[in-house]
Amino acid sequence: MTFFRSRWVDPPPGVQELDAAELAPGFRAGGVACGLRGDGATDLALLACDADHVASAMVLTSNAAAGAPVRVCRERCDLTSLAGAVVNSGNANAATGEVGYHDALAMRDAAAAALDLEPPRVAIAQTGVIGFPLDLDAVRNGITAAAGRLSPRGAGELADAILTTDRGRKACTVRADGVTISAQAKGAGMMQPNFATLLCFVQTDGRVDDPQAELRPGVADSFERITVDGQQSTNDAVLLQASGAAERPLPAGLLDAVLLQLALEVVADGEGASRIARVEAREAADEAEAEAVARAIANSPLVKASLYGRDPNWGRIAQATGMALAGEDLGELGGDAIDASGLGSGEPEADIVIRLGRGDASAQVYFSDLTPDYVKLNSEYTT
Repeated sequence: MTFFRSRWVDPPPGVQELDAAELAPGFRAGGVACGLRGDGATDLALLACDADHVASAMVLTSNAAAGAPVRVCRERCDLTSLAGAVVNSGNANAATGEVGYHDALAMRDAAAAALDLEPPRVAIAQTGVIGFPLDLDAVRNGITAAAGRLSPRGAGELADAILTTDRGRKACTVRADGVTISAQAKGAGMMQPNFATLLCFVQTDGRVDDPQAELRPGVADSFERITVDGQQSTNDAVLLQASGAAERPLPAGLLDAVLLQLALEVVADGEGASRIARVEAREAADEAEAEAVARAIANSPLVKASLYGRDPNWGRIAQATGMALAGEDLGELGGDAIDASGLGSGEPEADIVIRLGRGDASAQVYFSDLTPDYVKLNSEYTT
């Protein structure tokens, strides 16, 4: 299946799509089942870069109740030179207090020893159920086993190790102008910018002089523009690692295209989702106003239900817009200002446009529909 399959993604010309099991040259990964998930699925992985010098950047959740792995990365890792990472699913290690913090630190340190790296050069990421203590013995055993499985073809195991309620892998390996990018992501629920409940790992042999400047705009236009249920996670993390071995800069637009396609796959895999949509608020007074309107529409359960039922009910869009700008005077928002035809279409990707007539600013947000399966899954998540 073609990776760049959304009509909203515009990859640079000449992109070659490779086997998604292959990591970018110079990177290795390995994953194992260590018992955290309880269903025998792969739930822990290591990622390593063999280059002497690695340029990296990491974007982490802004949730005030951030999980232990996020706090360890913020406080105890060198986010500019991360050569390795350890990740698990099945347990978010969030809302676990100081014990959870020390467990995350011990997990990071065990991975560093297994990868023969200084601890600050190893990132940690965790995802799963919140509020449960981590089985540190199982994690340590898993790290030892994963270190023995490190392989340039380990991207699939890494992609599997981060899944929770996802219906399948989200991964790619692409090449353009002599530069390769491989990436693996997860996310399906508890999803709202800033940003989705997701983990994303991106590796490249391209030369990246300022990784934060490369990663931050791409995340802002992708993962921070998606929503499934309006709920912000405690554990979100996006990691970019660049070895520079290709001795070429990243081709313009390649990283952005990869991040946006992965973000759209997260939305399309939203818990119970059957369709996705892009809402664009135009003619706003400023970008903040446009974003507020777009988010209000995207998070409206009424609009999301209309998307599910293919009901082009533009009155719900008008209501959500007025709610977002409560206190302002929009006058009567008639159907001539709203194009909701995408809601009623048979397409898997729908477009919604609202014109506010207040200025020149615009913003867009991608969202999924609301289905009975979302309620079923989240009412039985721990039982």
